[in-house]
Amino acid sequence: MARHDRTRTALDIEDAALRGVVAWYSVIHTPPELLPGVFAEFHRVLAPGGRLLLAFKAGDELRHLDHAYGHPLSLDVHWLPPDRVADMLAGAGFTVESRLLREANRDEKGPQAYMMATKSPGQPRDY
Repeated sequence: MARHDRTRTALDIEDAALRGVVAWYSVIHTPPELLPGVFAEFHRVLAPGGRLLLAFKAGDELRHLDHAYGHPLSLDVHWLPPDRVADMLAGAGFTVESRLLREANRDEKGPQAYMMATKSPGQPRDY
């Protein structure tokens, strides 16, 4: 499995080159207005029928961290409404196959969301 930590809006990957993309809490630091471009880029690099597995913090707010993981930092965390994320995925050409919303566990500050989306095996999109 290859790991790509480059910008999510301009991946250095050929069109339709991947069978899957895992975005495990990697979109929570991206401003919501930029997510359609991120999801369009995920769609571009996926082969027809390829899957996207997405995890994110469920809500509708921005939280700022000044300290986490034992270190001082400055980090914005976007809590995203699952329905809005599903709409953005559909707008990028994905079909949301499944979604799960679970309550926070003892170490979390809010609910968590997970989605599996598939790139249609049909018509290619213009990028």
